[in-house]
Amino acid sequence: MSLFSLSDGRPAPANAAAVVAGDTYRFTVLSPRLIRMEWHERGEFVDERSQLVVSRDFPVPDFAVTRIPGGGVEIVTDYLRLRYDGGEFSEAGLSVALLKGATDGHYSAWRYGHEYPQNPHRGNLLGTARTLDDADGAIALEPGILSTYGFAVVDDSESALLSSDGWVAGRPDPGIRPSRDLYLFGHGRDFHAALRDYYQLTGPVPVVPRQALGNWWSRYWRYSEDEYLDLMDRFDREQVPLSVAVIDMDWHVVAVDPEIGTGWTGYTWNRDLFPDPKRFLDELHRRGLLTTLNLHPADGVRRHEDAYPLVAEAMGIDPDSGLPIEFDVTSREFVDAYLRHLHHPLEQQGVDFWWIDWQSGGATRVPGLDPLWMLNHIHYLDSGRDGRRPLTFSRYAGLGSHRYPVGFSGDTITTWESLAFQPYFTSTAANVGYTWWSHDIGGHMLGYKDTDLIVRWFQFGVFSPIDRLHSSTSPFSSKEPWAQAPEAAAVIAAYLRLRHRLVPMLYTAAWQAHTDAIAVVRPMYHDWPTTPDAYGAPGQYLLGEHLLVAPIVEPQDSHTKIAKATAWLPGDDDGGWFDIFTGRRYEGGRRIALHRGSAQIPVLARAGAVLPLADALEPIIDAPTTLTLRVYPGNGVSHLIEDHGQGAPTDDDRNVTRFVQTLTVHDDGCADLRLVIEPTTGPDPLAIRHIVLEVVGAIEADNSPHDAQRSEEELLSPALRIDLGAVDMTSGADIALTGLQPAPVNVATEAFALIDGAEIDHLPKLAAWDAVNTRDGLDFAQELALIDLPASLRDALLERVAATRPWT
Repeated sequence: MSLFSLSDGRPAPANAAAVVAGDTYRFTVLSPRLIRMEWHERGEFVDERSQLVVSRDFPVPDFAVTRIPGGGVEIVTDYLRLRYDGGEFSEAGLSVALLKGATDGHYSAWRYGHEYPQNPHRGNLLGTARTLDDADGAIALEPGILSTYGFAVVDDSESALLSSDGWVAGRPDPGIRPSRDLYLFGHGRDFHAALRDYYQLTGPVPVVPRQALGNWWSRYWRYSEDEYLDLMDRFDREQVPLSVAVIDMDWHVVAVDPEIGTGWTGYTWNRDLFPDPKRFLDELHRRGLLTTLNLHPADGVRRHEDAYPLVAEAMGIDPDSGLPIEFDVTSREFVDAYLRHLHHPLEQQGVDFWWIDWQSGGATRVPGLDPLWMLNHIHYLDSGRDGRRPLTFSRYAGLGSHRYPVGFSGDTITTWESLAFQPYFTSTAANVGYTWWSHDIGGHMLGYKDTDLIVRWFQFGVFSPIDRLHSSTSPFSSKEPWAQAPEAAAVIAAYLRLRHRLVPMLYTAAWQAHTDAIAVVRPMYHDWPTTPDAYGAPGQYLLGEHLLVAPIVEPQDSHTKIAKATAWLPGDDDGGWFDIFTGRRYEGGRRIALHRGSAQIPVLARAGAVLPLADALEPIIDAPTTLTLRVYPGNGVSHLIEDHGQGAPTDDDRNVTRFVQTLTVHDDGCADLRLVIEPTTGPDPLAIRHIVLEVVGAIEADNSPHDAQRSEEELLSPALRIDLGAVDMTSGADIALTGLQPAPVNVATEAFALIDGAEIDHLPKLAAWDAVNTRDGLDFAQELALIDLPASLRDALLERVAATRPWT
């Protein structure tokens, strides 16, 4: 019998030319800013891969070595100077100074074992955490590899190893004194370079299947086959698209004899609910849905399971004995039987991937081996059999977990405090490369009912890496849009449709995470590392290539029905930022309070961006044949990256289209816009596509086609719509619009809607409306200050009146 192997073919050893070693120490200069530092009292060093590290085979950088009397050594690269006294690692004996990129005069060098100050503005920028189970607001996060000091250290001293035959093993006996295996990242504020080195060391972020980027339906509920399929059809009738169907633990038998354990672990279909599992899964696939089933493997395999006889025989147990088969992820025999007899038959029925809903404790028989990490590893590699795109859905198991998407963050409490933490939690995980968090959108359990909260959570979910609707077994917590108040239901449905339109952009971001180490969702300081304001904006983040998202995570004013998000808008160019819902443009280089009603949240696109959109209701299977290019006038380059979804893709499998946009503004306020769609490169591009342009902020152009019209998109701002028809993407296109006229900013209409919707006394409303019509600029602001208005309404009116034209 062939046993499951963990080997994935990646090399591990470093180039010998990068190594500086003595009897008890070894330093490996992996890059000019990344150094491995080992100490072992018998000089027994590790070249095997570990749970974290998959390759140390970096190009050898330039560096100089000076031997220090007494057995020490100094190593100098273009960026770092390491000094070591030759003894056991100590604060006095091992240090690394930043020669370039230091940003803090007090802490420009790292010393072994030294505790450095940590606060929200200085120190390690943190990473993520294993779970949000039972979280009601913020929780503590683990350290990451980025720091305002310019250095961070990853300790890999105790993790398990992947031995030469592809299985797990413990590290060498450290002896009396603990051995050390450390990686120092000394990248200053060049965070992108730090992440590139990190991915080269630990492996890249895989490209998830395209379908994983749509809306997921999940609920802890005892569905039957008919109920679940009827629900999927209801979503279809309501024109709310889904792409992934999650069936929680009640798919399997849960009513088991207490003598043999609980019903949480199971691999046998509950035939009372699902009499014909293959038929059920076939019907989900016919509706265009990927399907995942829930797992809790903790209780092993008990005698009630259909596969028990086969697993027992594989483990050398008499099937007639009925003895329990313990879960042991360190046993090759068990793992082979676990996959071969429990999971593969269910996959043959139609299960696409597995939801490993178990934290698994923290210890196994192999020292240092986290059982959750091992589960994630074996399931992810096994899911790539037969040319399939690998995918699993599980909890975070420490550094290196980015190799096993998608992450399940756990069972949060349904409160505003939980929602307020999730944008920060999601983006900060990019500091350890973990870019595929999936949350229980809407909150999992307990908490309270708040329609405003649910809407805001759904809006955040649409602009998060994975949009998975989920809830507990409570009959009051379900997340179907139509189960909400009517006005909220309409908003939620519209946002879920928008999510499916965004898939081409999100899939491009998935590829850029894989090839360029640019996280799908990331903090502002990733792109503006030397700008202090970027560190003071924890509630906002960048999504993909060009979007800035500032979710609303606080209740709206009960009288004005307005909520706000405070955002920082970078200003490294003069193009500004367009709100994708209002079309309003904001100048960059400032902090601003953005006020929105329940139908909108602040999502801004860079001027010069081209946002590729699909049709909302087209199934997410392959690259869409019709694309809407949402153009935000300015100067910039955008990308569309695609493939056809087979296997684990390599860089050579991608098809890339570049959109190059230039804008020339004239004295009369009109502009000339040129958009070049460069020929698509790659092995198998979609040659002929129907392309529609939507130019935001424009009303017409001198040479626009006769059938150009003002678009009225759901949710998205109006734009000048130009249908290019069929375009040969292998040849590209060059579109020039001359005399582009900016759309008027209709302040009065927007101001009236804000004032009219406020549930306050009429006299201040009339006074505010009069000010809108008779004052402008500073006079308007001073006039509003004298009127007894709620602050949210006053500030929202000022924001509208201060709106800028689409280009300057």
